[in-house]
Amino acid sequence: MVLLSTSLSKRVCVVGAGPSGLVAARELRREGHSTVVIEQNHDVGGQWLYDPNVDGVDPMGKDITDGFLEVHSSMYSSLRIMSPREIMGYTDFPFSTKKGRDSRRFPGHTEVYLYLRDFCEWFGLRDMIRFNTRVEYVGMLGNYDQNGVVGKDHSIKWVVRSKENWQKNNNNINNVLVEEIFDAVIVASGHYSFPKFPSIKGMDSWKRKQMHSHFYRVPDPFRNEVVVIVGSSLSGQDLSMELVEVAKEVYLSSRSMDITEGFSKVIAKHQNLHLRQQIESIEEDGKVLFVDGSWAIADTIIYCTGYSYTFPFLDTKGIVNLDDERVGPLFEHTFPPSLAPSLSFIGIPKKIIGFPFFESQAKWIAQLLSGKRRLPSWDDMMQSIEEFYRSRELAGIPKPNTHDIADFEYCDRYGDYVGFPHLEEWKKQLCISSLQNYQSNLETYRDSYDQDQELLKEAFQSPHFTQFLADHPQLLAL
Repeated sequence: MVLLSTSLSKRVCVVGAGPSGLVAARELRREGHSTVVIEQNHDVGGQWLYDPNVDGVDPMGKDITDGFLEVHSSMYSSLRIMSPREIMGYTDFPFSTKKGRDSRRFPGHTEVYLYLRDFCEWFGLRDMIRFNTRVEYVGMLGNYDQNGVVGKDHSIKWVVRSKENWQKNNNNINNVLVEEIFDAVIVASGHYSFPKFPSIKGMDSWKRKQMHSHFYRVPDPFRNEVVVIVGSSLSGQDLSMELVEVAKEVYLSSRSMDITEGFSKVIAKHQNLHLRQQIESIEEDGKVLFVDGSWAIADTIIYCTGYSYTFPFLDTKGIVNLDDERVGPLFEHTFPPSLAPSLSFIGIPKKIIGFPFFESQAKWIAQLLSGKRRLPSWDDMMQSIEEFYRSRELAGIPKPNTHDIADFEYCDRYGDYVGFPHLEEWKKQLCISSLQNYQSNLETYRDSYDQDQELLKEAFQSPHFTQFLADHPQLLAL
């Protein structure tokens, strides 16, 4: 992609101050844009800002108002990251250990929050952020026809309405609704908050406790209970291993009996942990029937069944749609062709090394808005999207997994749009090593990683770590 010399300053609104929103703010400032970041919580971090207070909130999310959840973070108290910290940092701000903090290679969620807070402070981003403010509406001001094609002059602007002093569980706050006009909007609101549920016969009439893992925090409320966990994803496995220590019995219901060696070891170790097939139905007396004919009388059902993309504030007149977890049409998971580059999304892709990828998205968006780079034509972008969809279908990948990337080559190709460096080989190998270790040693992989020693040596000698300290030698004394 051609790098142009033109530099234009735009007024940009970023929705969310999590990992993607913060790096967007940094890159927009570097390009000279006037930027406002709107964050509904009291601090930065997004999903990583742990919120222990779920009291008074419906554990099935039935008290959602106008599409908005009162609790954003899905973090539970004991959560530790799955990827090693060495690969998580932004390119010029390594996720290094600090004295007096969680120095583990796979630290808890608080350490990630502190890293994001450090990033915010280091690059002076806090003055760009409006905290305790929720975006209520984002809509277009411009020329577009009934087919959603913006006029050739691309004279589109965005009206953003936000509610100041928004706080959950507090109806006594004197909310202030603010309406502003922006040249561009970046949606960086995350996608691990809005609970997704299966459809199970009897779940609407079941009288006992049901909840989504979004609202799970600590194991003690389930002491001596019989708990059924629906879904054998990472969170389902984590919660199983935690609850088996306090619950009377734990039944993990999975769509597939083909489990990893590591999880097999966990099941063999605990007599009160049982793997079961999918649930056939649940009955009012507490009975949970599985499709294999077995059953259990449960006290609680926890749905570890994932999350849905949702943008309750966004009105694009049907130009951007959500179809079975596919957000589109989006060119390279970022730009709706008819609205680009004035509307963009950061953080839609899954199964990637997140922070560096968000950084590459942010750089591309910021430079497009300043006129330094250009997107392909509308026709070329739409053709690229259709070819991508077709390739996913041919590969047998269902529509809900459209944004599951799991491909280093794609991340490198994406970076080429903006001259972003390819992932270092040691990052790729550390990622693969941790995944293999997880599959073999589920309970211990975060604390046992002898096989990584040579890769770690290479990592710490790489410019990713050495250049930052070379540029800031004063930090060596800390």
